[in-house]
Amino acid sequence: MLLIKTRMKITPLRDHILIEPMKQEVKRGGIILPDTVTKERPEQGKVVAVGAGRIEDGKLVKPAVKKGDVVLFTKYGPNQIKVDEKEYLIAEEKDILAVIE
Repeated sequence: MLLIKTRMKITPLRDHILIEPMKQEVKRGGIILPDTVTKERPEQGKVVAVGAGRIEDGKLVKPAVKKGDVVLFTKYGPNQIKVDEKEYLIAEEKDILAVIE
């Protein structure tokens, strides 16, 4: 995990997306277990920033998600980073599975 200790603005490049993971409670048999017990990476988060897009056939293709969207993503695709003691994920657009409305 990359640790960044200064206050800065992160702007993803190309088709990368900066995501703030959402803490999830897992229910098993009617009992709610906090994520610290399950040790599972979250699969849902809020988009904080979006890159400009990818070049395909010489044209810029903008990402399908925008800042503020709540998204569902692949469990192990995004890279984990820490900025000012807060954890974020950086994912490629292909790792985003759906937008949750």
